[in-house]
Amino acid sequence: MEAKQSMNKTLSRHNILKQIHRQEDWIVVNLLHRQADIISPELASKIRDGSILSEPESDDYRELSEKGYIIDPERETSLYRLAYADFIRERDAGEVQVFYVPGYACNFACDYCYQDGYIHDSHQAQDDVIDAFFTHLDTHLAGKPWYLTVFGGEPLLPGGGQRKIISRLIEGANARNVEIALVTNGYYLSEYIDLLSTAKIREIQVTLDGVGDVHDRRRPLKAGRMNGGEYRNFEKVVRGIDDALAAGLEINLRSVLDRDNLPRLHELADFALKRGWTANPRFKTQLGRNYELHYCQDQQNRLYGRLEMYEDLFEQIQRYPQILEFHTPAYSISRFLFENGELPAPLFDSCPGTKTEWAYDYTGQIYSCTATVGKDGEQLGRFYPHTDLDHDRIADWEDRDVLSISACRDCSLQLACGGGCGSVAYNREGNLHAPDCRPVDGLISMGVALYQDADIHERTEEKRKDPKENLHFNEVQLQ
Repeated sequence: MEAKQSMNKTLSRHNILKQIHRQEDWIVVNLLHRQADIISPELASKIRDGSILSEPESDDYRELSEKGYIIDPERETSLYRLAYADFIRERDAGEVQVFYVPGYACNFACDYCYQDGYIHDSHQAQDDVIDAFFTHLDTHLAGKPWYLTVFGGEPLLPGGGQRKIISRLIEGANARNVEIALVTNGYYLSEYIDLLSTAKIREIQVTLDGVGDVHDRRRPLKAGRMNGGEYRNFEKVVRGIDDALAAGLEINLRSVLDRDNLPRLHELADFALKRGWTANPRFKTQLGRNYELHYCQDQQNRLYGRLEMYEDLFEQIQRYPQILEFHTPAYSISRFLFENGELPAPLFDSCPGTKTEWAYDYTGQIYSCTATVGKDGEQLGRFYPHTDLDHDRIADWEDRDVLSISACRDCSLQLACGGGCGSVAYNREGNLHAPDCRPVDGLISMGVALYQDADIHERTEEKRKDPKENLHFNEVQLQ
């Protein structure tokens, strides 16, 4: 009987096999069966060429079978369907992030801004628009948990009119017991602390790309650049972060990296450590990659590919290990594995658009996500002055996952990659159901090398925060 079963078995099509970065050993990962093992080069070779299947009596074969690396294809198909159903059920029951853009104007002239070509209308009175926005959500998301993220442009600009807009959004959220997050450059954050303290603030995302001139050159004040005058803002942004933390507000510090500033990331880590930010339980960090989304950038040579950035980050951490006290990079599923002692659930879809994310703006238009909001031609409908939804286009977004993307179906990386970003895929291929491939095997290889001897689990337990911290903020920069 055992011999017959062995003949029906084959290697799982979801095995991810990769040599560990700068080591002889290999790692084999299977997201469907939630297994990960470090193995010898000899066993890795047998898995790669399939010769392990001719050794059904060996201990290696038996262990690989027990863990699902070797399995009957029909059995695996059944498990895949069950895992997909679980994913859809949990996603549909999960929380939705709703973005509202009160305007696309900004006081910064960041040299990598993907909204640079958007129309920057002056901010107008928005009471009726905001009221219609909340009324629409009362129906559209009835019975679902959601929270509001105020996005831009820059939402925290000076002036009584802008404060009134933010106040109106807070009033609408408070009336529904909904939390608010903000994405801001931080320049006027201190001036808004009093108003923000009246809201249920989930977190405030602020971007610092480095210390001092490193940040200021990349993210100058628009007025200073246009007039040839002072454009520094680093110290004022830092003061805003300090004031927010002192007021008990959560800060999510984000850095957008490319070849210009990644070599000096350790300086920002040192600054945050000395400032006491990293010791504050209300402080966390994220790293984003500078890359092209909708518009071409002038300085192409400074942009990283996905794997290249993490290769250089790996080198920086080897030289400056204090970076890990500032930020522990995900390296695909590697950080999760070492923090939790297990793999995450299979990822059948990594694009949140119209499923766990919606975006709205002050013109009354509806979009799929932060990557598309404000871009002409990406509208999915209106909520003001009347409601009008393009159900066919919405359904196209809703249907996108690894099952709808033909290139994903036979890819062993699909359950760690999830098909990538729909907006990026559409921009590149003109097809929403094209893949936005992510080099997860290479990332896992580096992550295992980085974290297998690091005390990451202990640090994570000491700094464990609210489980709602895993947000989709500005996903377009997180690729």
